[in-house]
Amino acid sequence: MTGPPVEAVEASAYTVPTDAPEADGTLAWDTTTIVLARVRAGGGTGLGWTYGPAACAVVIGDRLAPVVRGRAALDITGAWQAMVRAVRNDGRQGVAGYALSAVDVALWDLKARLLDLPLHRLIGAAREEVPVYGSGGFTTYDDRALTRQLAHWTQERRIPRVKIKIGESWGANPGRDLERMRLSRRIVGADVELFVDANGGYTVKQAVRVMGEAAGLDVRWLEEPVSSDDLDGLREVRAAVPSEVTAGEYGGDLTYFRRMCQAGAVDCLQADVSRCGGISEWLRVAAVAASYGLQLSGHCAPHLHAHAAAAVPNLRHLEWFHDHARIETMFFDGALDPDDGLLRLRRDAPGHGLSLRDADAEPYRVG
Repeated sequence: MTGPPVEAVEASAYTVPTDAPEADGTLAWDTTTIVLARVRAGGGTGLGWTYGPAACAVVIGDRLAPVVRGRAALDITGAWQAMVRAVRNDGRQGVAGYALSAVDVALWDLKARLLDLPLHRLIGAAREEVPVYGSGGFTTYDDRALTRQLAHWTQERRIPRVKIKIGESWGANPGRDLERMRLSRRIVGADVELFVDANGGYTVKQAVRVMGEAAGLDVRWLEEPVSSDDLDGLREVRAAVPSEVTAGEYGGDLTYFRRMCQAGAVDCLQADVSRCGGISEWLRVAAVAASYGLQLSGHCAPHLHAHAAAAVPNLRHLEWFHDHARIETMFFDGALDPDDGLLRLRRDAPGHGLSLRDADAEPYRVG
C-alpha cells in the first residue's frame, strides 16, 4: 500500500441565507447550501466541498465513504474510479456527482497536506496567479445595488472583467435586460470586459435579436444564451453574434464535454469542479478542451478551483461568484483576495491552504 490508508470520510451540510434576494434568467433563491467532505489519514485531514442539496452529505456517508475508507490516501485515481462505480445506479449527473466531487477535492487536499505541498505544486503549476471575473449582477438587483456591486469589483478591487445576469423570467423581459446591460457598461466604463449570462432563458432567435440590439456595448462573453442541452442552438447563436458563446457548467462527466466541443457549440468551455467529478475530472476536461483548441473557464466556487486552475495551461479565467466567494470567505481561514483580477496562490501553505472555522459555520449547519 502506498502511504497511509484513509481512516474516515465525513460529511456535513450548511445552508446560508443570501445577503439579498437573488435570481437569474430561470431561477430565484434566497439561500445557498454548501456540503463539506473531510477525509482523514495519517494524522492529516483533507477538505472538499460542493454546492448543492444537503442530500449530497447522505450520498457521501452511504455510498462513497464505504468505498474510500481503507484505500491508500495517495492513490486518488483508484478512489475516484471506485466512487464512480459506486454511484452507477444512483445517476452520476446531479446529487451523486456533486458528492463525488466534494470527496475527490478532499482527497487531493489530503494528499498535498501529507506531502507538505501546495496543491497546485502537487498537480504541476502552470502559473502562480489565476485571473478572475466578478460575477453576480442578479436580475433581482435594482439599479443602485447593481451599481454598488460593479463599482466595488472594478473600482475598489480593480477586477477588469465582470458578469451580470440577463434572460429575466425565461426571456420575458428583454427590454430590462438591455437596460441593465447599458447601465453596466456605463458603470464599468469602456476598458472593462462586460460578460452576460442568460442561464438558458432565451430562444435562439431571441438571443440573436437581443445581442444585436446590444451591439454597441461590446459584450465579450455570452453564457448559456439557450439551454446548454441545445447544442445545435448554441452553435447557431455562436455563428450569429460577435460575443464569445460559452456553456458547460452542468457537465457531469467527460463525455458531456466531448459532445459540447465536438458540436462546435462554444468558443470557451466551462466546467465546475464541484459538479463534474472533482479536480480529477476537471483536469481531464481541460485536456479535452485543449484537443479542440479551446480554453477552459472555471465555474463558480473560486477557492475550490483556484489550485486546479493554476495547473491548467489552457485556462481562460475563474468565476468570482458573489454567493460562493461570500460563503468561502465566511467559513474558511486562508481565503484569497481577488484584487487586480488575480488570485495569487500561497506557496507556504500545504493543500489548498484553507481551514474551516467550525464555530463560524456551525450556526448554519443543517446536516
